[in-house]
Amino acid sequence: MTIHSNPVPVEILPENAPFSAEQRAWLNGFFAGILSPGTATTGATALDGDEAARLAGGAAEDDGAPWHDPSMELPERMTLAEGKPLKRRMYAAMAQQDCGQCGYVCETYSAALAGGQEKRLNLCAPGGKDTLRMLKTLAVELDGAPAPASAEPAAPAIVATDAGPSRDNPTQVSFLSRRRLNKGASEKQTYHIEFDLTGSGLAYVPGDSFGIYPRNDTRLADAIVALLGARPDAAVGGKSLRDKLIEDCALGPAPDSLFQLFSYMSGGETRRKAQALAAGEDPDGDLDRLDILGALHKFSGLRPGAEAFVEALDVLQPRLYSISSSPRPNPNLLTLTVDTVRYKIGQRERLGVASTFLGERVEAGAPIPAFIQKAHGFALPVDPNTPIIMVGPGTGVAPFRSFLQERAASDAPGRNWLFFGHQRRANDFFYEEEFDALRDSGKLQRLTLAWSRDANEKIYVQDRMRETGADLWKWFEDGAHFYICGDAKRMAKDVERALVDIAAQHGGMTTDAAVAWVASMKKAQRFQADVY
Repeated sequence: MTIHSNPVPVEILPENAPFSAEQRAWLNGFFAGILSPGTATTGATALDGDEAARLAGGAAEDDGAPWHDPSMELPERMTLAEGKPLKRRMYAAMAQQDCGQCGYVCETYSAALAGGQEKRLNLCAPGGKDTLRMLKTLAVELDGAPAPASAEPAAPAIVATDAGPSRDNPTQVSFLSRRRLNKGASEKQTYHIEFDLTGSGLAYVPGDSFGIYPRNDTRLADAIVALLGARPDAAVGGKSLRDKLIEDCALGPAPDSLFQLFSYMSGGETRRKAQALAAGEDPDGDLDRLDILGALHKFSGLRPGAEAFVEALDVLQPRLYSISSSPRPNPNLLTLTVDTVRYKIGQRERLGVASTFLGERVEAGAPIPAFIQKAHGFALPVDPNTPIIMVGPGTGVAPFRSFLQERAASDAPGRNWLFFGHQRRANDFFYEEEFDALRDSGKLQRLTLAWSRDANEKIYVQDRMRETGADLWKWFEDGAHFYICGDAKRMAKDVERALVDIAAQHGGMTTDAAVAWVASMKKAQRFQADVY
């Protein structure tokens, strides 16, 4: 990038911007280059993915990874990556959440695939079928394209290695308890979940995530066995068919390979439809209903053998959750904050695999395969004096409960400001007593709340941010770090837009300069996000 040369100092950031005089001088020159004629993006906002992502960086290579935006749709990401090396196009095919669920971040997973170190193409759970199909298309460019994920789903091996517990080498933890956080007639079912780590070898810090290997609902497995017309105890891969479906197989959206199997077993119109579904088409407009059970209903005249059927299914992947506790009070206790996912498609209720496993099915004392996923760019400031601002509506509050526990237990002098929101205060104020106690003790300086269903006008955390914009800007002037956790496609976008507006209004910046300021905050690790 060429810095715009100008003998006259260009003041883009005002004197009250939260930087030292030396930092402000350097940034003014940097932004002058970016926003000079011919390079500025007219009317740029935080939602202009190409320019904002370019400004924010986020990739080791010179292309700036403009597709690295979790709110951007796959076709747009692939367009931005056209003409790039294979590993960059594979990077663009990922979900861009850096969630770690695959055992990598998006950039390193794609590099491992392109380099041949990783053969499994189906590890990007947030990207789902779309990412898998795109990776399969791109993988043909490799010499000896990576083989699909193992046709035979295998349970995670729980063994001791020198590398310690990991995604591919989980350890055992004990499920302790669950407690519902919602009250009264809340529309949500959210649980505080506790685990005992004693003897597991697991250690974590605030900002890390907890990976668990869940089990499928036995009722769903039994319904599938019945539709197959198979014996539940039929031997498949060293287990009974029923246990295989419960423990090892993904029973959500039907994979292309299952429709391919159906096409091999059929003819005529049935084969045509199966082939179309395997190619990603939706010939009858019912693709959203075709989980494994729905696919068996649709092709009810076909009854594949148990072994062939299981080989056509994807492996049940682990689920990651933001940890909502600090290890300081008790290093053997780890907690999560989990919304149980339940919804209807047609007449059938669908259940989130891990969320209902934790919230409803697993019993106290049960062992669960688990691992710690270390945070990628989401952690408390190194300096405990640094003020922090945390925005976490709903279960997005989880890592910030961890942050607050850590800062309280270590007696960190830095100020803390939490924005929390949900539907109704009376029903959905998670950890109310804890946060009130922290505020009363002086460990939580500000607690700002937003309730979207308590009045005619819906109030969200981004609205509260704008209302308190002048005070927020003062905190930024004092060097505050800013954190968000929650939905990538909506909440995170809205919060970032509010931050741009605050910088423009209270920092005296143009919109373009405010966008650049947010980008500089990200690059300096003063703006960190845990989104999904």
